[in-house]
Amino acid sequence: MRVLTWNINGVRTLPQYHPWNTLKTFDDILNHLEADIVCFQEMKSSRQILPKQVALPSSFDSFFSFPTKKSGYSGIAVYTRRSAVVPLKAEEGLSGLVQPRPPFSDEERISRPSSYPAECSGDDDVDYKDLDSEGRAVVVDLGLFVLISVYCPNDGTGTEERDKFKMDYHRMLSVRVRTLIEEGREVMVVGDLNASPSVEDHCEGRIIVERGWAEGLEGEEGFWSKEYRRWLRDWLIRDDGSGGSMVDIVRKFWPDRKGMYTCWNTKISARATNYGTRIDFILITPGLVPWIKAADIQPNLNGSDHCPVYVDLYDEITNSDGSTTKLSDVLGARPTPAGPAEPPRLAAKFWSEHKQKLLSTFFGKKSGDAISDNSSASPSQTPTLISPEPLATPAATDLTAPSSSESLADTADLSSQPSQPDPARTSRPIPKRKIVPDNNIPPPKKPKLSQTNKETTKPKDTDKKSGQSTLAGFFAKPKASGSGKLSSTSSKSNAKGKAKEACRSSSPIPREELTDVDEDADFQLALKLSQSQDNILSLSSSQGSAPKNDEQKKQQWSTLLAPTQAPLCTVHQEPAKEFTVNKPGPNKGKKFFTCSRPVGPGYDKGRAERLREHVDPQYKCDFFMWSSDARKEMAKKS
Repeated sequence: MRVLTWNINGVRTLPQYHPWNTLKTFDDILNHLEADIVCFQEMKSSRQILPKQVALPSSFDSFFSFPTKKSGYSGIAVYTRRSAVVPLKAEEGLSGLVQPRPPFSDEERISRPSSYPAECSGDDDVDYKDLDSEGRAVVVDLGLFVLISVYCPNDGTGTEERDKFKMDYHRMLSVRVRTLIEEGREVMVVGDLNASPSVEDHCEGRIIVERGWAEGLEGEEGFWSKEYRRWLRDWLIRDDGSGGSMVDIVRKFWPDRKGMYTCWNTKISARATNYGTRIDFILITPGLVPWIKAADIQPNLNGSDHCPVYVDLYDEITNSDGSTTKLSDVLGARPTPAGPAEPPRLAAKFWSEHKQKLLSTFFGKKSGDAISDNSSASPSQTPTLISPEPLATPAATDLTAPSSSESLADTADLSSQPSQPDPARTSRPIPKRKIVPDNNIPPPKKPKLSQTNKETTKPKDTDKKSGQSTLAGFFAKPKASGSGKLSSTSSKSNAKGKAKEACRSSSPIPREELTDVDEDADFQLALKLSQSQDNILSLSSSQGSAPKNDEQKKQQWSTLLAPTQAPLCTVHQEPAKEFTVNKPGPNKGKKFFTCSRPVGPGYDKGRAERLREHVDPQYKCDFFMWSSDARKEMAKKS
């Protein structure tokens, strides 16, 4: 049996990658992973918008946890293959405070009520309900062991409040595991812990250590300055048997493997050079080690900025006394005489929106059909339907039904007056009378236009002089008419006026004034070309000769319409690579150039983030240029 964990960074983005985009259903995606238990982190969805095929794949039982505050953020999913294992119990969260409706009974809970962190930690400063509000954990009891799929908070914001939240969550996880061990249970923790337990598990581990030396620290103290790294290091059992209570089973199978990273920054194409970190783990208690047949990562499987991590379990093991234990005998729920075992109540198959409705409910009276305006009416009374009558005057349509603030007595007085239309009747839509055309009546003929009308309806010939006369006119803004003219009081307005005047005439304008009008290099080059071409055409027409430098003008126009030429980076003198800003803000949509080389250990992040002696010139340099500046350089060269 295989247990697989993967931070997919959004369930809606996964099918956009190969080979997932070649599969028809979400059940096919799960089967393609070739695992019996699949744990996803960062679903980035919610119960309301989760597609049914994702919630109820045909081959799996599913269990979810979604955030209660932020929609489309975080989220955990655990899928168990129905033919391999049926969980005994399942819970959402780690604190024991997240309960379904109705709440779990003591028999449905995995642990005793006094064994959950909210009850046994003794830390009154921690808001455990808030820690479990972001949909970061699902706990499943599989009999042989308790599986915890978890997505720990990251340290992206760097605020003091968020750092405290992160460490409180880490401690809550370790407390939950400790109480399970005290109850005699074996535990498997899988998921994204957002921490690296050793220097070798971080692509910049050695650089961080050397930076600590520059600050006067000794040994690897610079790397362990982060509290969450120390927490994970102390939680794991070391090679000599000392340390915490959990075994890093993947590292146990690959003790000397370098670059065993599970997460990369895809924004800087770090996966191509394996410049990442190992923050996704499968941790087990020592009692499960004999069951593990293999453990590894799958870095070649795309679909996210993380890669899957898995363990394979033996079908059976030999005990110390020579007896054998089959995995199928100690894993999951057993079938009952009535049929296959049912999953616990947390399973998505028991969600109300997925339960099959009776056919009679489709023909029942809807709740919106009940009349609730008249609270004094008896429930047994049937409202009288009154046929609407045509209104005599259009003014009658202005009458409306009494508002909710009006009393029932006022309504009765209005309805008792025979001279006024019934407000209840006038508030209903009046059915339109269908007009049946009489085929015996010929359609009305269109009146013929007289010669005078024809002449008046003809479009007037436009004056050729008032149309577009020069090519430069395409780059001049239209004149403002009437009282909408703007006064040119500022220097920028004066510059715009000079540019317009230059476009109407054939006199060139200085480059300094063009810069005030528009900073775009394409505009400046096009305006300059149009003015010079107008001068040549006017001079050629007066002399009766053709322009001599047409080829030069064609070349200039070709330069204007050509794509932006990639500038050379300053370190490697190689063509840079163009990107587009996607982050919301004033620069969204703008294009820029950076060094085309891949990132690697010691790539140049800039002097503010990287010491010069730590820079490795064979990797990406810190070159940066906006595409608009590159166009300006092209304009200067042309």
